[in-house]
Amino acid sequence: MTVREAIEKRQSVRQYRDRPVEVDKLERVLHAARLAPSAKNLQEWRFVVVQEEATRRALAEAAMGQDFVGEAPVVIAACAESTDHIMPCGLPSYAIDVAIALEHIALQATEEGLGTCWIGAFDQEKVKQVLGIPEQVCVVELMPMGYPADEPREKERHVLGDIVMGERWGGHW
Repeated sequence: MTVREAIEKRQSVRQYRDRPVEVDKLERVLHAARLAPSAKNLQEWRFVVVQEEATRRALAEAAMGQDFVGEAPVVIAACAESTDHIMPCGLPSYAIDVAIALEHIALQATEEGLGTCWIGAFDQEKVKQVLGIPEQVCVVELMPMGYPADEPREKERHVLGDIVMGERWGGHW
């Protein structure tokens, strides 16, 4: 599968088959995250990989009751160990860097025949409590992962001319 094929095929999956994810696939997915770029090469991301059913169910509850989170055979809690670095543009690097690593995870998972879903609707403190995450660590996203049970659907996306401008804001592409 090419990168382009993975990008085109990747979808937010909210139904998973009752099938565990093989260790070798999971390790390739996590290795893809490890290779992601980060500001100043800080690599501030940390990942808690949850496979135990009771813990996954507790995470689903912490994710505003989104049951499918707990039904996925794997849930990855993507965290930032350090949140102090602010880039010259004024944005904190950790959120962007963790997001890049998570997209590496999503694309590698797609190549492995797995599905993922970005979850930002969760209670930070509840997730920390469930997973024993220290107070100073920030949970950036949850990402359930497993074999998709739902059918692929057509993606609705804006055309390039609606989202891309040439040279200046408002410039025609």
